[in-house]
This record gives sequence, structure tokens and C-alpha cells, in this order.
Amino acid sequence: MDPETIVIVSGLPRSGTSMMMKMLEAGGMELLTDGIRAADEDNPKGYYEFEQVKQIEHDKSWLPAARGKAVKMISALLRHLPEGYSYKVIFMQRAMPEVLASQRQMLIRRGQDPDKISDERMAELFSKHLEQVEAWLAQQPHFETLYVSYNDMLVDPEPYARRIDAFLGGGLDVERMVGVVDPNLYRQRREKLE
Repeated sequence: MDPETIVIVSGLPRSGTSMMMKMLEAGGMELLTDGIRAADEDNPKGYYEFEQVKQIEHDKSWLPAARGKAVKMISALLRHLPEGYSYKVIFMQRAMPEVLASQRQMLIRRGQDPDKISDERMAELFSKHLEQVEAWLAQQPHFETLYVSYNDMLVDPEPYARRIDAFLGGGLDVERMVGVVDPNLYRQRREKLE
């Protein structure tokens, strides 16, 4: 991969971004993380976050350190990434009922009200947001995007690992990437929710 390129792992919250970061790490890619947010019941293998990312709108000073590495960023922040860098975005997609169920479980565990916004309204907001982000990404000359289905990848990870490796220019350990995919962590399955 071009050492100047910044790899962004993105998607909605609870869409499999932490698992993708773990796959990239296993494949031999360097990550930009800070370990501040510790693993917990919602993400037993860790969050792989870099706190400064959340301040991207006002603080872009960390971007030079991200070149040649992968960093995790929720989709709502992508539009704050400045020109002057080239970005490869691995965008995680997950069945909406699973995203909502996972979000609900996390709020309950944190003692927050999961019914503040109804699932129907949240699904509507998320869907509209995804449409806008995908349209925006398609128009950005300094962005390349690979969309990855979390649901399909859990069933058959190898083709996805190969596609990700090719997208990033080759050289990743595909076998080790595949070995990271843990179906036991797939707790909000679509069939359970229907």
C-alpha cells in the first residue's frame, strides 16, 4: 500500500468496525489506536479506537501520524476529513435490525434509556444518513471505498479478506485475517431478531 494513504475503517456504530480493525492488525497492518477505551461486554476483543478522531472537526493534527496506518472513524465524521491526503475507506455494512438490537443492548448495559428514540425512527435516521454518506463518498476524488457486509463476512470470511487485501494493495496475511473472524461474537443475529 502507498505509505501516504490513510486507511479508514468506518460505518454505523455497532456495524463490525472493531472486528475489521482486528482483522487488519492480524493481517500485519499498523493501526492508529490509543487503548483508552478498554474491552468490555459489548466489545470483548477491544474497540481499537483513537480518541482524537472524535475531534476531527476542530483538530486535524493527528492525520500525518495516520499515514500508512488504519484508523477507526464513525461514518458521521468522514466529511470532516480534509483534502490533501488520500484515503481508502473500508465501510462496514450490517443488517439494520442487528445494528439497532446491538445498540439497544449496549445502552441497557450502560444504564441508559434504550427507548429514548424508537427503533423505527432510529432506522429511518440511520438509513437516510447512510444514503447521504455513500453519495458523498462517491463524489470525493481523494477517497476510494470498499463496502463490506458484516453479515456475509461472518458466514464466509475468506473472499472478503482477499478483497480487502487487494483493495489495500496486497501483502496482508489473509489466513490470519480469516482466523480473527469469530462467529461466537455474532450475538444479534438477523434470524434471532425476526
